[in-house]
Amino acid sequence: MRTRKSKEEKEPPAPKAGGTIEVAPSDAARRMLVRQFRLRIIAGPDTGAVHVSQGARMVIGTDESADVRLSDRTVSRFHCEISHSDGMVVLRDPGSRNGTLIDGVPVFHAALCDRAVISVGRTQLRVEIGPEHIKIPLSERERFGTMAGRAPSMRALFAMLERVAASDATVLVEGETGTGKEAVAESIHRESPRNKGPFIVVDCGAVPHDLLESELFGHEKGSFTGAVNRREGALEAASGGTLFLDEIGELSNDLQPKLLRALERREIKRVGTNQYLPIDVRVVAATNRNLRAEVNAKRFRPDLFYRLAVVQVHLPPLRERPEDLPLLVEHILKSLGANEHPEADALRTPAFLEELARHAWPGNVRELRNYLERCLALRERQPLNMESGSTEQAGVPIASHRPLREAREQWTAYCERRYLDDVLSASGGNVTAAARAAGVDRIHFYRLLWRHGLK
Repeated sequence: MRTRKSKEEKEPPAPKAGGTIEVAPSDAARRMLVRQFRLRIIAGPDTGAVHVSQGARMVIGTDESADVRLSDRTVSRFHCEISHSDGMVVLRDPGSRNGTLIDGVPVFHAALCDRAVISVGRTQLRVEIGPEHIKIPLSERERFGTMAGRAPSMRALFAMLERVAASDATVLVEGETGTGKEAVAESIHRESPRNKGPFIVVDCGAVPHDLLESELFGHEKGSFTGAVNRREGALEAASGGTLFLDEIGELSNDLQPKLLRALERREIKRVGTNQYLPIDVRVVAATNRNLRAEVNAKRFRPDLFYRLAVVQVHLPPLRERPEDLPLLVEHILKSLGANEHPEADALRTPAFLEELARHAWPGNVRELRNYLERCLALRERQPLNMESGSTEQAGVPIASHRPLREAREQWTAYCERRYLDDVLSASGGNVTAAARAAGVDRIHFYRLLWRHGLK
């Protein structure tokens, strides 16, 4: 039976200073409240215009798809974006041409406060955070496909994915390394009408450039050296199902128009033939790069970006949803068959979960899984700093209670992960450049990243 809301329940109180996200007190199971904000243009060609946020994210730029579209020619196509993150309104500059300033200070990533002035090119925008709220629906589920989460940000994601899965729309999944982008793609497939069809995965960064076209589109016998048989590509093999294109940002310039044609016309041409074949496939793409920055830098075609980003999914990092740790730990332990390990009980205690919550988890859910798997394999809890490779630690404890071989392996893994993390950061997240700097083959570098939970 439905009850009438009291007058006080109709409009929830404003959140505390600095807070921008809360769960609706009278409807906590079904919606989340996000503080609405306005951007008032106070200088530049578009002075006087006011833009009101309609969701949890707002993009500023000259592109026609931008939420705040400016006519200022000194502004990049996708100049910067504002979103709600970890209870704050946050601005990120993905790599604009002329940079972004907040109250005169150049920034790449910074929290915004009420009345702050954002400068982009010759344009200035004043942030106005008012008492109004945007209602974001939440799923009542704590699991979606292979994913698990009870944090409001994850339940909002599940609510969106429930609607997306029922369609055939192309999806672009963005998020930090290890947040579970492949899990999103697989979950969409499992929950969609295509779940009886195949789920095919292609890592665009791990396949050598000269073989990726054949991997995607297939080839005819004799079309190139080594093509001893006809081979169907991933787009053809995934017919009736879903194709997951991981690391789509690594796709070369010459393959981008070919993929665009395949997505738009729903047909492909194998290497070595002029005959086009129809395909029936849903595509989910993922990247840990900011594709808007790649578009700004002219490394990624804007028309392909639009075609992939029909629906955009942003995965929150693990550090922003610590309340999910108990559920994730149980979910991961179950998938690892932890019931056969008596040591697993020590990984479920409140004290252990509190320790996990204090960790930054730079490798996100993948790092958590690797850490728990290591604890089970070695039959004891492991130091968290050994997994994170944190440079903030003065040193790593010597595991003198173990055999020399095990202690050496632990130190080697620690050193290897630190090295990979540093060389990847120095290369701006570009795996190809990082592999070149490390003096190893890109495929081998990818295997190392997978081994240490960095990809």
